[in-house]
Amino acid sequence: MKLPKLILLSFALSACSPATQAATSDSLVSRLKVPDGFTVSLYASGLKNPRLLATAPNGDVFVSDQGAGRVYVFAGGKGGTPQTFAQGLRQPHGLAFHGDFLYVATTDAVLRYPYKSGDLKATGGPSKLVDLPVGGGHSTRTVVFGPDNRMYVSAGSSCNVCEESDPKRAAVWVYDADGKNGQPYSTGLRNAVGLAWQGTTLYASMNGRDNLGDNIPPEAFFRLKAGGFYGWPYCYTLDGTQTYDKDFGRKDASVCRNATPAFATVTAHSAPLGINFYSGKSFPTAYQGMLFAALHGSWNRSERSGDKVVMIDPQSGKVADFLTGFLDGQTSLGRPAGVMTAPDGSLLVTDDQTGSIYRISYRQ
Repeated sequence: MKLPKLILLSFALSACSPATQAATSDSLVSRLKVPDGFTVSLYASGLKNPRLLATAPNGDVFVSDQGAGRVYVFAGGKGGTPQTFAQGLRQPHGLAFHGDFLYVATTDAVLRYPYKSGDLKATGGPSKLVDLPVGGGHSTRTVVFGPDNRMYVSAGSSCNVCEESDPKRAAVWVYDADGKNGQPYSTGLRNAVGLAWQGTTLYASMNGRDNLGDNIPPEAFFRLKAGGFYGWPYCYTLDGTQTYDKDFGRKDASVCRNATPAFATVTAHSAPLGINFYSGKSFPTAYQGMLFAALHGSWNRSERSGDKVVMIDPQSGKVADFLTGFLDGQTSLGRPAGVMTAPDGSLLVTDDQTGSIYRISYRQ
């Protein structure tokens, strides 16, 4: 598998830029590229802004549609036309199943719906567990559960680069499953859209700041720990070490000594969003346990970066292209947003520009 040339650069989450155009789901699938032995097919289309995915205990696949304000469910994990599980939500994004509940992270709260196996529609309104800050430049919220049965929630910064007054911003917080006893878990994370556990370690993707040019700072992937500080807004990872942001220039450069560097980086402004460790059995051994990341694509770089799905070795930090073909020159035909191992061992990828979900399978 050929490793991509890593141009160490950064990105800020954004809506579609002028350098995008409409593409039909079928025509786009035909141009998408994956490694030898893999196949891309259309799992679903006709959605508005599909983002993150979650699998119910019985194998049903759920997806948040941020633009439609809905959570959809694909019964039996099969694609096609989904059913609406919940609607009227304020920018739903992160989804997680835990106990007898479905948790939904909206832009202003973490909500919890009662859930029993096979439910295709919410049987009642949600309970609000946590209030989250609204407004500012980053609106998505992500929720996952750890092996300790506690709830981990990320919220992005309110700005490009600043010192936040709200401690829930630019951080991951941890709560009991009922939303109580919340406290900061990891800080200095400008916009940690992707969260994923492997064993007892929580991993995060992060979108770096803007206005330092095309190539600085790189987009970053971190291994998080309780009490960890990851640099923003004072530092960013460059060439494996934390580098002081002289442009921001607040505090002393010594603040970077306490900042943990990223274990992997990708091109600036490529916008890593959803991440997922491949947990299926149908992919070859070399792919199992690898971290997959959806790169949403740049909006303010002179030459576009991202617009693909990459695979990251969590041990070495090496990055390889996995799903490409979303770019036609400098025009984006689709923008990956979420990625998840499906119950059948395939990989599902959401595209919030075309309103599609793709299925990547391996031919034995």
